[in-house]
Amino acid sequence: MEILKIENLSKVYGKGETAVKALDDVSFSVKKGEFVAIIGPSGSGKSTLLHLVGGVDHPTSGKVLVDNTDIYALNETQLAIFRRRQIGLIYQFYNLIPILTVEENITLPLLLDQHKVDKKQLGDIVKVLNLGDRLSHLPNQLSGGQQQRVSIGRALISNPAIMLADEPTGNLDSKNSSEIIELLKMFNKMYNQTLMVITHDERIALQADRLISIEDGRIAKDEVIRG
Repeated sequence: MEILKIENLSKVYGKGETAVKALDDVSFSVKKGEFVAIIGPSGSGKSTLLHLVGGVDHPTSGKVLVDNTDIYALNETQLAIFRRRQIGLIYQFYNLIPILTVEENITLPLLLDQHKVDKKQLGDIVKVLNLGDRLSHLPNQLSGGQQQRVSIGRALISNPAIMLADEPTGNLDSKNSSEIIELLKMFNKMYNQTLMVITHDERIALQADRLISIEDGRIAKDEVIRG
């Protein structure tokens, strides 16, 4: 079953002679539970692609369908709600709220939706992330690896259709990087959680089910690594 479908997606920044085509007529689809790695040199358009899939930026043309919803047919309020519920975003620099505790940061998407927190689900996620003794801590009381674990928990708490990770290990040492990728792979397998990761690290990319290479805003290669 397709969870993500991208049709003729393009993004142009600027106008006239100064226009830059960051993404150029990209199309592909992703099945539910698939782990896709996206690689490419700096400036190739891979972060633009992730932001468009995540509803963070708007395309110049083309469509993004997440779980059969054309996300750019939604108005801004509908898109914000859809993004919060159906798209889990993990960034290189964590993007945690400094005045909120670990538990509050993880459950923030639910609280914004005025949804009750499922304590069992929260407990299960916290246990796997090994954050049980850190729930009342603030982000500045955590290591980089722990902060990234919190951001993974926040991305997972709403059971999103797809998780998007933009260089999730780019700010971490090799030990923490390995642990974070193992966690993402575990959630991918345990919950059949669809995962799309942008990375410069070939070791991470080769652990995916599928590898998409982006060059000059276009797909240069799309290959299945493991079925």
